[in-house]
Amino acid sequence: MSEKIKIAQYGLGPIGIESLKLAAAKSWVEIVGAVDIDPNKIGKDLGELTKNDKLKGRKVYRSLDELPTKPDVALHTTVSKFKAAYDQLEPMARAGISVVSSCEELLFPQLLNAELASKLDKICKEGGSRIIGTGVNPGFVMDVLPVCMTGVSRDVRAIHVQRVVNASTRREPLQRKIGSGLPPEEFRRLFKEGKAGHAGLKESLALIAHCMGWKFTDLTEAGDAMVADHDIKTQFLEVKTGQCCGLHQRAEAKVNGKVALTLDLKMYLDAKNPHDAIQIEGEPPLDVVVNGGVAGDHATVAALVNTAGRILNAQPGLLLMTDLAVPCWK
Repeated sequence: MSEKIKIAQYGLGPIGIESLKLAAAKSWVEIVGAVDIDPNKIGKDLGELTKNDKLKGRKVYRSLDELPTKPDVALHTTVSKFKAAYDQLEPMARAGISVVSSCEELLFPQLLNAELASKLDKICKEGGSRIIGTGVNPGFVMDVLPVCMTGVSRDVRAIHVQRVVNASTRREPLQRKIGSGLPPEEFRRLFKEGKAGHAGLKESLALIAHCMGWKFTDLTEAGDAMVADHDIKTQFLEVKTGQCCGLHQRAEAKVNGKVALTLDLKMYLDAKNPHDAIQIEGEPPLDVVVNGGVAGDHATVAALVNTAGRILNAQPGLLLMTDLAVPCWK
C-alpha cells in the first residue's frame, strides 16, 4: 500500500479502545485522533488512555470537526440501533469520510429502516463516502461465513446456524446486555421491550436471504433467559443460582412456505462447549463446526480494522459486507 490510510476512532468504549490499539499496530494506518463525548476523556492523550506508546501525541476530541486532520476512515463503535447511529454517521458521510461501524443493525439496515437507509446511501454517494456495518456477530459467523460456504453449492434449500458463546470471557457491557444477574422475568420483560438481548440476529438472517435471492416470509424472533444452575463470578459481576446468566435467542423465516433459515444463539456465563455450527441443506450437504467458537471481542476488533483496510476500494454508498471482496486479514 503506497499511502497510509488516515483513521480516527469514534467511540472509546472497550471495543473502541481495542480497535484503536490494533489499528495503530498496522503499518498501513496513520491514527489522526479519536472522538468521544465523555468529558473525562476529551483532551486526553491517546497514548496515556490506551497505554500504547504508538498513540502518544494523538488526542481525544469532542467532535470530528475538531480533529487536526480529516480521516479517510472512521472506526465507529458506539450504538447498536441504526436510528441512533444515523445522526453520527450522516455528518461523516457528507464530509466524505468512510465509516466502518460495529452498529449491529447496520449490517442490513434496509430490514427495519429502508427509507433511512436509502437516504444515507444517497448522501454517501453524493459525498464520496462508504459506510458499512461489520463485526463477528453480526458481520461474519452467522451471516457472511454461511454465505461464503454456499460458494461450493450446486443447490441450496435451507441454511441453519447455531452459536454458543461462553460470555464469562467477554467484556462487561456484553455480560450486562444479556441480562446477567437479573431475575429471569425481568430479562424477559426487557427483551420484549427491546432493551435487552442480542441486536442484529434478524439482520443476519436478512443478509443471508438477500445473498440467496430468497424472498422470505413469517420472520420471527424469540428470546428467553438462561437461568444459572450454580453461583457464578466473573471479572465484572456475580450471579446467584436462579438468576439470569444470559440468553437463548432464535430467529427463523420461511421461503416458499417452508422454514429455510434458522439462526440460534445461546450466549451465557459459564456456557459449556462453546462453538459455531453451520448446516447447509443442498447439494452437496454441508455441516461445519468451529470448536471453541470465534472469540467475539478480539475478532470483532479485527473485523473492524481489516474492513477499514479494504473499504476505500469499494464504490461509494451504504454497503453490505457481501458487497466487498471475501474478508481477509490485512
